[in-house]
Amino acid sequence: MPNWLKLIISIILPQAAGLTGAYFTISSVDSWYGTLEKPFFNPPPWLFGPVWTTLYLMMGWVCYLIWKSNHSQKRFLLSLYFIQLALNAIWSPAFFGAESPALGLVVIIPLGVLVFICILQFKKISPWASWLMIPYFLWVCFASLLNFSIWYLN
Repeated sequence: MPNWLKLIISIILPQAAGLTGAYFTISSVDSWYGTLEKPFFNPPPWLFGPVWTTLYLMMGWVCYLIWKSNHSQKRFLLSLYFIQLALNAIWSPAFFGAESPALGLVVIIPLGVLVFICILQFKKISPWASWLMIPYFLWVCFASLLNFSIWYLN
């Protein structure tokens, strides 16, 4: 498969995961989520779309950097990538779809751990791939704190 096609697929996959999350989020923001007590550090709703879109673009680039390599552990590292992407896609249905901050925590905590493992492991193939995952990890840490705070307050 040519690298340009790998790049396109790599960019589309996390955006598709994001669209899955957006489906559950949009339908819940004005109803259930709007009734919840939130911590003082809860960002304005308009911020989430641009942040996630940027992070998904970065994640797509990471996937491409891993996929195009000839490293012997490429398959294993892509497996880690896709497992974390699946957890990412599951979080919104768990939190918003099921209207359950507790279930959101059950998903987001392993997600954060796996993203951290990806950062460490991706260095084997590409330091850039590792660095590009750091903003995502920091946002997942923040989202975990936000998720926990919403669970605690409600």
